[in-house]
Amino acid sequence: MSDEPWLTEAEQRAWRSYLHMQRMLTAHLASRLQHDFDLSAADYEILVNLSESADGRMCPSDLAAATQWEKSRLSHHITRMERRGMVSREPSRTGRYPDVQLTEAGRAAIRRAAPEHAADVRALFVDVLGPERLERFAEDCRTVTDALDREEKAPRYPKV
Repeated sequence: MSDEPWLTEAEQRAWRSYLHMQRMLTAHLASRLQHDFDLSAADYEILVNLSESADGRMCPSDLAAATQWEKSRLSHHITRMERRGMVSREPSRTGRYPDVQLTEAGRAAIRRAAPEHAADVRALFVDVLGPERLERFAEDCRTVTDALDREEKAPRYPKV
């Protein structure tokens, strides 16, 4: 690790290329979900997490952890999705806050959107990288997330 506070030209180029790619890809995929399925990227993220849970149901704290959203954002978004009939709040099985339950309308929405979304991800990301670079990218992502996990668990001391 360098003591230099600034990124080198190569480091800056790599970082900005990553940010640019991530913003463009995220915006493009979100636009397709909105246009083709009337789902926001946030709607899709909630639907995916609920549809992948054992019974289409999650406690809010688990859903917040899975999405890395603040409790307030999650609560407001669940309220909007509830109004649209995609999720419901049901009495909790384990905690004091109601669980979030995927409804039949929510299940239908994810069933419609997921195949097209997967095809878009394949066309714009998976196939562009190819198998070898895709595996390397996955390894690199795990390396960064492992570092973030360690950073999150490290004790915090005030700077002197």
